[in-house]
This record gives sequence, C-alpha cells and structure tokens, in this order.
Amino acid sequence: MYTSYVQTLSELGQAVSARRRMAGLSQRYVAERSGITRELLVRFERGKLSDFGSRKLLAVLTVLDLEINFNEIGLAGTLDELRRERSGA
Repeated sequence: MYTSYVQTLSELGQAVSARRRMAGLSQRYVAERSGITRELLVRFERGKLSDFGSRKLLAVLTVLDLEINFNEIGLAGTLDELRRERSGA
C-alpha cells in the first residue's frame, strides 16, 4: 500500500511523481491517459503550479490507480504508523 500525507499542492505533485515512477510509467503516458499535456504534468510534479484543478487531479490519480482519503488533522494514525512514515517504510 502506498500512503503519503500531503499538505500543499507542491507535495501532492511530488507524491504523484513518486508513484508514477514507482509504477514505471512515463509522464507522456500518464498525461495522455489523463487528457492533459505532458508539460502541465511536468509543472504539477515539480510544484510549479498555483492551481491544478480537481478534474485534472482525479484523472491523473485514476491513471495511477490512486484514490484520495480524508483524515482529520492530528489523526494521522497510531504511533507505529507515524514511526513507519518517518522512517520511509
């Protein structure tokens, strides 16, 4: 399972980039399947956008077989989960 906690659009782009690379997918492939340009995906992954749009985000996440889960701030998980997150496991 891939879990990433993000708080900014830049962090979200980095998480998408990491997942895309883990899946062995090119930016061109993900962009084409998502209906966006490769250049837009590159800027999103590099944190160079101030806005991305929910439809575009959901399309990219679908291509990467990801979904969004919402957690209340401060309820990120158990102490063991937080330790694993910090250690990168």
